[in-house]
Amino acid sequence: MGGGDKGLLRLGDVTLLGHVRARLAPQCAELAINANGDPARFSDYGLPVLADTLPDYLGPLAGVLAGLEWAAEKGADAIVTAAADTPFLPHDLVVRLSDAAARKKVPIALAASPDDAGSLRHHPTFGLWPVGLRQDLHAELSGGLRKIMLWAERHGTATALFASAPFDPFFNVNTPQDMVRANAILHGGSA
Repeated sequence: MGGGDKGLLRLGDVTLLGHVRARLAPQCAELAINANGDPARFSDYGLPVLADTLPDYLGPLAGVLAGLEWAAEKGADAIVTAAADTPFLPHDLVVRLSDAAARKKVPIALAASPDDAGSLRHHPTFGLWPVGLRQDLHAELSGGLRKIMLWAERHGTATALFASAPFDPFFNVNTPQDMVRANAILHGGSA
């Protein structure tokens, strides 16, 4: 996609991140952006920008840790994470992740949807994460762990299953062709 922050690319009149924010804001008490580098590039959003709290850009789990540490300071019990390049994420993501964790009596819930062949496709960047696991996550990241699923499964996970028709709500924009498809979905098609 030419480098830079994919979330700042425009889909219609709004950035991809703007679409994500519009879908998540009604579901959450507060929102924050996890990003490294100059936070000023997100100033239009009026949200806190949380840099990774560990050095060396350790991947998505480091972003989860930054969110957990921010939420702990605010007295929150958990956070929900979502990717900035997924403009059609579910309007009921948070409640369904929470319900899945409660039903299974586990601390973590992750989103999933069926792929075209009917197999389950996990979306580990869309998860419910309890603040109480932040010290464990810090230790695991410091010890070299980088895989979201590996860490999550150590603590117990539930799956919140979302339909993938007429399109997968976790569809993310990675290529110019994906942007064409996203525009078609935005304008009422399923492309």
